[in-house]
Amino acid sequence: MDVKVFIAAMMLGAGPVLAECPDAPDQAEALRGLIAQVQDAPNEMAARLVTNRMWELWSKAPDAQAQAVLDRGMRKRASYDFLGAIEDFDLLIDYCPDYAEGYNQRAFVRFIKQDYLAALADLSRALDLAPDHIAARAGLALTFMELGELDRARAQLRIALRQNPWLPERHLLAEGGRLAPQGDDI
Repeated sequence: MDVKVFIAAMMLGAGPVLAECPDAPDQAEALRGLIAQVQDAPNEMAARLVTNRMWELWSKAPDAQAQAVLDRGMRKRASYDFLGAIEDFDLLIDYCPDYAEGYNQRAFVRFIKQDYLAALADLSRALDLAPDHIAARAGLALTFMELGELDRARAQLRIALRQNPWLPERHLLAEGGRLAPQGDDI
């Protein structure tokens, strides 16, 4: 058994210690259905309800141990314990290296800490594992924006908006937004 897995399980006080993380549940079909629903949403409030259901899918960890670490890391992030949150997300990724949300959550903390290159790496890995993770895609757009790579930011945000046209980040592409298309000078 991997030592980090054992330590993580002991820290959790979780029941039996598993030797390795089980596969994450296959949520692709359910997510495709939710993407279709959000695209057809009549207004922002309806879209938020669908987006909340997407978050339920993304944040469903492969097992109880992984769920406990994810939830704890998210609580630490919410209480501004960024170092503690990163430690938990590191444990989660060590235990479940094929679970996209571990990378997405760690990227979020790294983005908050303005460690954009590390956030970029985590978001890229999250999207490798879950190409339809709209929140990770929007996070990638924001990270490129902060790195000054505006064309790449626009491209990623447009991909995310094709999946969910109601994303709050859509305003970045509107006139006056940081990612608004640049017109020709006269």
